[in-house]
Amino acid sequence: MPDQRSTLRAQRRADTQRTIQAQAVRLFSERGYDATTVHHVAEAAGVSPMTVYRHFPTKEDLVLLDERGQLVAERIAAAPAAQPLVRRIGGALIESAATLTGGNHREFLLARLRLMISTPALRAKHLDNQYALQQVIVAAVGDDATDPDTAFRVQAAASACLAALHTAVVRWAEDDGRGELPELIATAFNAAFGDDFGSAHPKAR
Repeated sequence: MPDQRSTLRAQRRADTQRTIQAQAVRLFSERGYDATTVHHVAEAAGVSPMTVYRHFPTKEDLVLLDERGQLVAERIAAAPAAQPLVRRIGGALIESAATLTGGNHREFLLARLRLMISTPALRAKHLDNQYALQQVIVAAVGDDATDPDTAFRVQAAASACLAALHTAVVRWAEDDGRGELPELIATAFNAAFGDDFGSAHPKAR
């Protein structure tokens, strides 16, 4: 019974978070990011401002927060350790993009990316998030982080992959989501690394 209660609480928390973020992105898109306050978001979501801040510590998080870090870490951990670093990291980023654009998530991700591109405060926060994702990737790779040379190689591979990812994501948003994001990311990786990433991801489900 305790496990069931914990599961229900976690589900309610996740549902509340999704509702808040959906309303925030809708209001930001309709009214503008700067013209919309956290109080506006709370009212639209039917919760208190305190609840919004409990789920999203900053206003920027209402747009940028997602499960990408967890998805990428899981996929890196599942990839064969013998794969080249760039292949492991790049494949995980492509597969994560397939998940994040699958089903009814596509338009929501596109709306978030449009806001990120058009809003200076979000662009600045996005850089912080990219650094945090880099640290997630380094931890997920799991190589000997105490060895400076090994740590440097992992950080360099992660940074290069994230730069190519950012280029593809921005292009996809500027093109209004035409084409498949995972394929565009694979194209960016091919251009950057000369490796065949084209078959490294499953079809989005």
